[in-house]
Formats: sequence, C-alpha cells, structure tokens
Amino acid sequence: MTYQEATAWLFAQLPMYQRVGAAAYKADLQATWDLMDYLDHPENTFKTIHVAGTNGKGSTSHALASVFQAAGYKVGLYTSPHLKDFRERLRLNGAMIPADDVVNFVQQHKSWFQEHQCSFFEMTVGLAFDYLRRTQPDIAIIEVGMGGRLDSTNVITPELSIITNIGHDHQRFLGDTMEKIAGEKAGIIKPGIPVVIGEKQVETEEVFRAKANANSSPIFFAENMNLDIPESDLKGPYQHKNLRMVMAALEVYRGLPGALEVSDEDIAAGLLRVQESTGLRGRWQVISEDPMIIIDGGHNEEAICYIVERMKSETEGTMRFVLGFVNDKDLSKIVPLFPTERAKYYFTQADVPRAMDAMDLAQAFKEGGISGEVFSTVQKALAKAKANANSSLQGHDRIFVGGSMFTVGEVSN
Repeated sequence: MTYQEATAWLFAQLPMYQRVGAAAYKADLQATWDLMDYLDHPENTFKTIHVAGTNGKGSTSHALASVFQAAGYKVGLYTSPHLKDFRERLRLNGAMIPADDVVNFVQQHKSWFQEHQCSFFEMTVGLAFDYLRRTQPDIAIIEVGMGGRLDSTNVITPELSIITNIGHDHQRFLGDTMEKIAGEKAGIIKPGIPVVIGEKQVETEEVFRAKANANSSPIFFAENMNLDIPESDLKGPYQHKNLRMVMAALEVYRGLPGALEVSDEDIAAGLLRVQESTGLRGRWQVISEDPMIIIDGGHNEEAICYIVERMKSETEGTMRFVLGFVNDKDLSKIVPLFPTERAKYYFTQADVPRAMDAMDLAQAFKEGGISGEVFSTVQKALAKAKANANSSLQGHDRIFVGGSMFTVGEVSN
C-alpha cells in the first residue's frame, strides 16, 4: 500500500464529515473508547492540552505549540482539517507525521477498522494517539474537531482544557442556540482539570460555570485576567483575541503542579514564529503581494464579520472576493455580512463532494442583493480576479479567497 492508497482509503472507505456531512457524525463516544481499548489506550501515555471553540482553536493550538517548542520541548500537535496533505493534521515539533507511519498504521489495523465500522475521525485520532505514544512528546496540543462532548479527541484527560469562544456553527449537530452549543463545547471539561474560557458571553457563561462546578474544575475567563499580549506573526483581524487566549492559558498552565517550565522569553519567541515553527497556514495568509491576495478559512458569522471589516479598512481600491462554501452552510446569515460597495464577487466551488455548487452559491448571493461571476474551479475564479485587479488600480485592490478551508486549500502555497 502506498501513502496515496492509504489516505484514499481513509477518505473513501467510510463517511467523513468534512467531505460528505451528516452521515459521518456519531452521537456517542463508545466506538472511540472501543478503539482506544483495542490500541491499548495510547491516550493515557502522554501529557496533553485540549483546545475547543468555534473560532480560533486552530490558531490557539498552533501558538501554544510554538511556545512550548521555543522553550525547547518536544511538542505534538493534532489539528484539523488539513489544507493539502492529510499529514498536516499531526505534527511533532512542526514536522508532519512521516508517510510511512500513516501507511503502516492503516495496513496493520485496516481489518479491525472495517469490522468495527470506524469513522474517519476515530481512525485519525487512533493514528494520532498511537504515533504520539511511540514518539513520546513532552506535551501534545490536541484540537477538538467539532463540538467537544462527542468529539473523538474527548477521551484524553488533559493538563488543561481551553474553550476559545462560542459562535453559530455546525448547528445541525451542536444545537441552534448559544447555550446548547456551549453545552457541547463544555463537554471537554474534566473532573478537577482547570478550564480557561476565551470570551465571557452572557448566553454561555453560566453554562461553563455550571459544568466546571459539577466537575470541581477551576474555571478562568481570559477577559478577567490582566495580561500583556506580546507581538506575534499571527496577523489576522481576530488574532488579538486568540493571543489573549494563549496568554491566559499559559498563565494558568504555568501555575499547575508539574507544569513544564516556560519563561516569558520563551513565550515572546514562540509567538513571533508560530507559522514557521508549526506550519500554520490559511489564517489571514498573504500569498501574493501584487496583486495582494489573502486567504483565510474562517467560515461562520463571527469570522466573516472580522474578515469583511479588515478588508474594508485596508483596501483602497476594489475588494475582490473569491468565495466557495460547503453545501450545508446556512447562507441566509452570511450573505448580509458582505459589502455591496467597492466589492466584486467570483463564486466557485472546491473539488470535494461537500462543496456547494457555484451556481447555487451565486443564486443565494443574488437573492441577497449581491451579483457576481461564476467559475467551475477555484483556480479559474482566482485567475479572473487577478486579471481584473491587474487592469484596475493595480496595487490597491485586494483579493480575498475563502468561504471554506477546502476553497483555501486549493490556492494555499
């Protein structure tokens, strides 16, 4: 089996939420616990920090990993989704898991996976935890895939739990109110384990406090903490909140018994080179200077608001939006967030089954009063946006590519 064959099997053998949607979602963790039992419980063999949230959990996870790396530690990092290569999901000191390790894991356990109808998430978490057991990092930063309570990563007992914020996303699975979504995210709070909450929101604060109290877990709200925020190479419009979350988490972590030693100098150095140290991409990433092209995978209401406001404030000429969403995205709340003045739109679709048809996307925007051109591929849409920008106010237009991580992945360096 080659690496391409192994990953193709992982993607195609069983449903995967990121590709096909609801069919991949399981409503309990028993299958994950069965898998951990089969693998002889690798989740108990290394120290972890668990990160959940609607927005910012990826940036927060990468920033924490970079800080621990700057302090000289061996650091595991498990995140999702990937942009181009499946191996991006699992890194050790920034290096992706070797292809041979993926192949060997799939070959060794494929029959058991098939017999027990494991989901893509379960197999991927099994791979990650097995690899981390063998490589023995000093600490591993584990990002929740979706939600928290029922996410396959939620079999770990971390040193610290983190919930960055709560917003409207994945409502078909997590609930249609902020309180319900917070309840799912709060599922990562473990008995006696401290939890740090990124944002204090009226609808969610009591949900978190109640869960923490029930588990005798110390709870901290980043907004209540007096924190100095160092400079960072993370420049997105929402990164200040993420960096505050990181600083709050580190302050709490450094006060824990047996915590790894991390100095202020380590923190400053780590935050200055998050992208270089961890391979983070697709978060307000500039992939071209002339014309200016920015990619960002933010796809829910809160993220889109930040993106649009920054585009408005930093674009002298025309804002050119190359957009492709997934087919279960509720656009009724998304479309009104986009500008109608000084803006041009290029509607497209990523090359995945779950992508929304570009014609349907254009129609949804048209119903919201926004018209644009339609393209069959992301590359064609971007090429047209670049051609337009080059012929009009060159150097002053900005092109934004986003709507989903799949769209971003097709143009990421």
